[in-house]
Amino acid sequence: MGCFSFLKVMMILFNLAIFLGGGTLLGVGIWVAVDGSSFSNIFGSSSTLQFVNVSYFLIVIGAVLVVLGFLGCCGAQKESKCLLIMFFSIVLIIFIAEIAAAVVALVYTSLAETVLEATVTPTLKNQYGKVAEVTQIWNTTMSKVKCCGLKNYTDFTDSYYYKEHGNTYPEFCCNPVSTPCNATAAHNSNIQGCFQQLLSDIRKNAGVVGGVAAGICALEIAAMVVSMYLYCQLDKK
Repeated sequence: MGCFSFLKVMMILFNLAIFLGGGTLLGVGIWVAVDGSSFSNIFGSSSTLQFVNVSYFLIVIGAVLVVLGFLGCCGAQKESKCLLIMFFSIVLIIFIAEIAAAVVALVYTSLAETVLEATVTPTLKNQYGKVAEVTQIWNTTMSKVKCCGLKNYTDFTDSYYYKEHGNTYPEFCCNPVSTPCNATAAHNSNIQGCFQQLLSDIRKNAGVVGGVAAGICALEIAAMVVSMYLYCQLDKK
């Protein structure tokens, strides 16, 4: 088996796996979007809204993977220059978008925090403790991430929850968890805000995150190289 034939087979198998994986994500995403309540019952979540939000992400990712898998698999199988160059172009666009997103995330972290404060803090003040879905999502986040509010406990000062619960803060803002969690206890506990806590967790796992990112980039580069190699070799056949 020559180099061209070997790479062609590998391209077909690789993109077939991508296509099937994308189809699975797409199917799960559609299922959750259509019937999120039954999905949450199966997996024991008390917040249907969380699954519904995730479903849109799964649908988008699944659809992109299905298209990529189809183009790569059919392009290699049919030896179609058009499909191969489309596959190459989409992977290149995704690769550039990932690099741009990484640069933006590193350079504009403070800007992102400012934007989030302007949009999320009003939600905490007006809807936490009042809207069940918002309350559940934030309770889950603060419980799992071990944080309080977006910036810190002061995000809840003079909020709906604060006023309705006798000028106290959510229990997650105090360490150890105490009820009631008043201003003194929250201040002394000094629980980090969720934004900074997430950044801290990412930094602690920078090796894993970097390894996964490097692996994904390597696969994308390999896919582009192989697809362009097949594309160029078709001119010689």
